[in-house]
Amino acid sequence: MSTLRRLGPPYETSPSRLGLTRGPLSARLAFIEDAGLITRTHETGDRRRVKVRLTDTGHAAFEEHVVSEDAGEHALLAVLSEAEKRTLADLLRKLVVAAETGRTELSPAPPGPRRSRSAGR
Repeated sequence: MSTLRRLGPPYETSPSRLGLTRGPLSARLAFIEDAGLITRTHETGDRRRVKVRLTDTGHAAFEEHVVSEDAGEHALLAVLSEAEKRTLADLLRKLVVAAETGRTELSPAPPGPRRSRSAGR
């Protein structure tokens, strides 16, 4: 549902753009379709082509989830000072950048010189 929301109006896409393989995707879509949160329609002319669209009920459920998630996040972070929140945000940003680029600013230190066990005896 969040992927459909991020795509913007008309909140519709093909199932393949949702990032799952055919089997798991079909099972997940069936569950949320049965809940009335999305609709699946077949394109005319080629019944293999399917469009997934967020329903009004799906929009409302998504908004409710976002409000609930925001309240939970606010409660969780309430124990931190503003400075601590900024530090946390900076650290999380650093992790995201490292994960997205596959690079880290700090690389492990190169191994030191190897010594034999008999050295210095």
